[in-house]
Amino acid sequence: MFTNHCFHVDGSSQNGMLEKLRKLAKTDKDPRKRFIHAGQQGEAHAADYLTANHYRIIALGERDKGGELDIIAEDQTRDTLVFVEVKTLRTEKTGNPSDRVDTRKQQKITRAALRYLKREQLLHRKCRFDVIGIRWPKGAEKPTEVRHFICAFEASDDYQIFG
Repeated sequence: MFTNHCFHVDGSSQNGMLEKLRKLAKTDKDPRKRFIHAGQQGEAHAADYLTANHYRIIALGERDKGGELDIIAEDQTRDTLVFVEVKTLRTEKTGNPSDRVDTRKQQKITRAALRYLKREQLLHRKCRFDVIGIRWPKGAEKPTEVRHFICAFEASDDYQIFG
């Protein structure tokens, strides 16, 4: 069973998400929760990457009944709320990990983002959807590739939330 560590980040703890996740997993009393799976590792690395690139992390692993948002961040250079989907591949297969964010996944992310914006009363904010693709081979200490796709897709159809 994989553990789900959700972080809501305050302004004082913007750096070292991957290290925090590792520390939290090591100290968990439930031995099943001491394992960090590839997705969590990739999300934490992506959060560190975003922080280093002038983003403020608001939440990691935000869940509700309808789905999960991997990372919610604010692009401080553009005053934009960003919903980031992170895809981590553990193999050296061809293709980019971000290619796995298909139309159906985009719709799920869009619905989850809309629910988040409504719940937090943020419908007035500028928003966008980014994807970060990470290639992190098994046994490697760090990723071999990190690609950030800004404005990777737009909300559409029944889930259009931006004018």
